[in-house]
Amino acid sequence: MDDFLINALLAGLGIAVLAGPLGSFMVWRRLAYFGDTLAHASLLGVALGLWLQINPIIAVVFSGVMLAIILLSLQRYKQLASDTLLGIMAHSALSLGLVVVALMDNVRIDLMAYLFGDLLAVTQQDLLWIWGGGAVVLAILLSQWNKLLSATVHEQIAEVEGVNVAVMRALLLLLLAVVIAIAMKIVGALIISSLLLIPAATARRLSRSPEQMAIFAIVFGAISVVLGLCLSWYQDTPAGPSVVVCAALQFVLIHSLVKVQK
Repeated sequence: MDDFLINALLAGLGIAVLAGPLGSFMVWRRLAYFGDTLAHASLLGVALGLWLQINPIIAVVFSGVMLAIILLSLQRYKQLASDTLLGIMAHSALSLGLVVVALMDNVRIDLMAYLFGDLLAVTQQDLLWIWGGGAVVLAILLSQWNKLLSATVHEQIAEVEGVNVAVMRALLLLLLAVVIAIAMKIVGALIISSLLLIPAATARRLSRSPEQMAIFAIVFGAISVVLGLCLSWYQDTPAGPSVVVCAALQFVLIHSLVKVQK
């Protein structure tokens, strides 16, 4: 097997391991649009990274974290509905990123690669970010799993039990921002949230516990990566979108089978 294909497989599987549990929380807390907003803002992070001449992944993490903090702050005032606020932030951040890139005459970047990802161009440094950064994210997630779950199921009861709900909400959004930053170059800013959501939504129909759903989401994500890479390899289709298409087909298949059995 070629090295670039092995790198793509390792990167895709690493993202699937991260996306499974975090995607489950996105489904439970109905954060799909929030994930899209963070993903769209990642292009602004890339533009700022190139402008300031720092590592784009670090810039994307920083921009995602800042956006998450701004959104959390604005949501407290409740002057606008959450979906309206998220829509404004998502499209404004994406457009601002494109404008900043266009203003940098001395910089040429492959925008399509950042928008739709380039799974087959994964480098050793990318793998280090995915597996190294991913290990840190997973360690934090596992250590705070019960508190995150409690705050997700019922915030009032969680507060009575001593869980700081606001901190748990902020922690979850920050972890999402980090994972989106890590995965953006691989899957793309426009479709990374689909890899978080679709495997988790597929797993939900088969799961009897939160932990089971997270594990099933990892498995479905990993299967999507393998099938998507095979589709890309044999049919010369774009790798990132191919993975998402396979994930969507799994979702339709599982939901159809469950519906037939009922």
